[in-house]
Amino acid sequence: MRFLIPQLLFVLILAASCNTSSNKTDDVDIKLDIIKPREYVVCKTETPLTIDGIADEEAWNKVPFTDSFIDIEGVKTPKYDTKIKMLWDEQFFYVYAQLKEPHIWGNLYQRDTVIFYNNDFEVFLDPTMDTYNYGEIEVNVLNTIWDLKLDKPYRVNGNADNSWNLDRLKSAVQIYGTLNNPNDTDSCWTVEMAVPMDRIMELKNTDEKFPKDGEQWKVNFSRVEWDFDLVDGRYDRKKQDEKYLPEYNWVWSNQGVIAMHEPEKWGIVQFTNSNTPDQIEITKDKDFVFKQTAYALFRKTHYGDMKDLLQMEEGFTTTYKVKSDDTLIKAVFTKTKNGFEYKVPAYCDSYVINETGYIETK
Repeated sequence: MRFLIPQLLFVLILAASCNTSSNKTDDVDIKLDIIKPREYVVCKTETPLTIDGIADEEAWNKVPFTDSFIDIEGVKTPKYDTKIKMLWDEQFFYVYAQLKEPHIWGNLYQRDTVIFYNNDFEVFLDPTMDTYNYGEIEVNVLNTIWDLKLDKPYRVNGNADNSWNLDRLKSAVQIYGTLNNPNDTDSCWTVEMAVPMDRIMELKNTDEKFPKDGEQWKVNFSRVEWDFDLVDGRYDRKKQDEKYLPEYNWVWSNQGVIAMHEPEKWGIVQFTNSNTPDQIEITKDKDFVFKQTAYALFRKTHYGDMKDLLQMEEGFTTTYKVKSDDTLIKAVFTKTKNGFEYKVPAYCDSYVINETGYIETK
């Protein structure tokens, strides 16, 4: 995937009147802070699917797997392969996942428990593409579900709503090997899921019941994998010095950091009414780099290497020359009563982001 961005684009901003200002223009390099997301065309199935964990219907056969998952930081190759397919119709958003695994185990049976304490597969859905009001679904090999909704990311004090139960969610797991048997080597497990489309669309606060042809969502998928020990012949997460070792996080579209809840970095899926992805082109967002610049500056200021700006007096403003690849953008920082604000102009509009991490167009 390539974004067509003019080389060395200069954008000038007029700073609003303020109590204090800096005449100096500082350089900020965000090349490592902008993640170019993976993409997938979600085709429409003309016939309902049987949710049994087996992708043997013609509709599944017509669409490709995604590229294999990568480590969440975008550098390492995971130890075991994971890939997925997606489909849709007016009733459901369908996901099929194939997870290679030589030791298939699980011990969490209660719905809405913390499923990622087992090896699991996770789905993240942001149909508004604005990082607010998004859904998350986790499932382990026992087909135990944790479905929840977040009003906003945890980084800005988001609340996880575990009462968001997808009553019409359909899911199934197939095991190619044995379950909880350490005496053999397994092959893989698969997940097939049908997420109620109307419940996803509710996250958009719209009366629409399903996406339009060409509509895009921010979506990502994660696989949590643990090293294990055998305790009394049973699988358990591996410990060192009486503490559990950290998990591995393998994802479809890399996040650049160990943090799934930065939705602005998720992959992009585009819906089509076609039943095959042939000759369907993903629509590029011409303002991608401007929006991602705003998010990068927000992260750097909110909890990164520019957080000293939060100590400035209210009304302080300064201008930054922000470098990303071959693009140079000027942006204005303003210290506000409640926090801060950045204004990043694009071709036609300006994108404004504040301490809440929410972007507005002005």
